[in-house]
Amino acid sequence: MKGKSVGFFIISSAIIWGAVMIGVTILVKDSPNKHMINMILTMGATTHLLFIWAPLGVMFKKMKEQQKKEE
Repeated sequence: MKGKSVGFFIISSAIIWGAVMIGVTILVKDSPNKHMINMILTMGATTHLLFIWAPLGVMFKKMKEQQKKEE
């Protein structure tokens, strides 16, 4: 896996979670809407898993398979 690919996923992860935290902060500032906070956090975690860690898992699996073929 190239360094640029890993860096992209790390930066993407930070951006997603930064947006989640900003959204939570905005909601908590004015009112105690716990169900809305829960929804934002759930959406953030789901997005993170689907768009960051699932592709990373696929890339790691392909790398592992390629290493086995080379041996």
